[in-house]
Amino acid sequence: MRFKELIWRIPLAIVGGLVALYAFPTESIWILAPIVPAIILLATLGLGFWQASFVGFIASQAFYIAHIEWIALYLGPVPLIALSTLMSFYFALGVGLTAWVYKKWRPKKLQLLTFALASASIWTFREFLANNFPYGGFPWSRLAMTQPGSFMNQWVYLGGLSLLSFMLAFFGSVLALWFLHRRGRNALSKLPALIALGSVVAVPLIILMLNNPTPVGQKTIAAVQGNANAGLFSNLSRGTILDNHLSASELVFESPLSGEIDLLVWPENASDIDPLRDEAAAKKVDDLAARVGAPFVFGTITSRGGESYNSTLMWRPGIGAVDYYDKTQPVPFAEYVPDRAFWRFFAPELIDLVPRGFSFGVRDGIYEVSEDFVAGSLICFEIAEDSIQRDLVTGGAQLILSQTNNADFGYSDETFQQAGIAQLRAIETGRAVVNTSTVGLSAIYLPTGEVLSELEWYQPGAMVEQVPLFDHTTPAMVVGAGFEYLNGAVVIGLIALFRIRKTRR
Repeated sequence: MRFKELIWRIPLAIVGGLVALYAFPTESIWILAPIVPAIILLATLGLGFWQASFVGFIASQAFYIAHIEWIALYLGPVPLIALSTLMSFYFALGVGLTAWVYKKWRPKKLQLLTFALASASIWTFREFLANNFPYGGFPWSRLAMTQPGSFMNQWVYLGGLSLLSFMLAFFGSVLALWFLHRRGRNALSKLPALIALGSVVAVPLIILMLNNPTPVGQKTIAAVQGNANAGLFSNLSRGTILDNHLSASELVFESPLSGEIDLLVWPENASDIDPLRDEAAAKKVDDLAARVGAPFVFGTITSRGGESYNSTLMWRPGIGAVDYYDKTQPVPFAEYVPDRAFWRFFAPELIDLVPRGFSFGVRDGIYEVSEDFVAGSLICFEIAEDSIQRDLVTGGAQLILSQTNNADFGYSDETFQQAGIAQLRAIETGRAVVNTSTVGLSAIYLPTGEVLSELEWYQPGAMVEQVPLFDHTTPAMVVGAGFEYLNGAVVIGLIALFRIRKTRR
């Protein structure tokens, strides 16, 4: 690779990565999302595998650091750089593979559109790998997650977040290829390119008009945001976070619907005292449930058999906890440390900040609130896990409770990014999603993507709303993981095809 090419390719790739800062929430300039893969393709097509991987690695560092800088808010830059570096290996290999296929294929005219589809498959499969490996991966930063406020979000109704990422990557690939091949005999024909891009835009617009599911009923949900300093390193007196949420719950009784509540919801870690082991805390919780006159779902840390769990409890007034859900996918290096001895060698001070991790839950998040009301619960970052959403819908959930604690991330973009994922999940699953946070952003999203209710962050508040229940199955829930496997098959097929061609030559 000649040095003079690096002079323009590396800065261009960095610009492509930095666009992510403005595409993801909070800035949410969703129309910029296809520009990310487009610019990175312009910076790398024409290079060999290793050269493109090198440029892609640099672009990836810019991409991740630009929009997940909130990871460094309390722990400093080391975890941020470590995570972005790990994710950049996946990103770099995807970029390198795309450039390698392009160089081997040398597509012309209509073949360029086929290559654009292959490029989108590589992008989407790379996201899948990064989302799942190692230690469950980092299920964040998918291109789809830029679109909660866009009409393009309707693609998730058909095939989930992966399909939306695919379409955005395809759009960006066509733009890049049109720019590179806009002149000469091998130019990308304008009409097929316009038809392809028009289809990417037209399909979600049609779904937007047709996506109007009929509810099977409705329930009055009261969701409380306690505005509690519930961060990992908060030094509050024991019971303060519980008292914050008890105080904020008084706002529930100001609603004209306060006498009709079917379910009261608090966020993750809303009680800093486990009422299963503390009679005083149990009495406070039960007194509130009795006043509301409804079942009560809230987050706390539980302990059983010498192990600790990040849990939510379903509490019935006068009875106590009748069901519980333990987080099935604790966050690595935050809620537990995998391979502690190995990683402690590199950063002992950071690893020791998690002296004892949470254990993995094994129960489902399905709560049978009443004979005609089934709710599904997940905790915090689990909203970004595809399989958990599918399991809840398959388990019969008519509504999804996303209980989270964003207190560690302050006034950063994290809470808006997470709320955006919850909004996309509502469309994908065909269920209303009640996203309840300790500090915000708390909101209720409908399966159309509309916002039913929302609370201002870092303020105590309560949403008391009549929320529709749904039991239909969206195409995305049927497709399931099949689309990821399809992309994987395409990637493996491309590698095999060009390796075989090389061998024959």
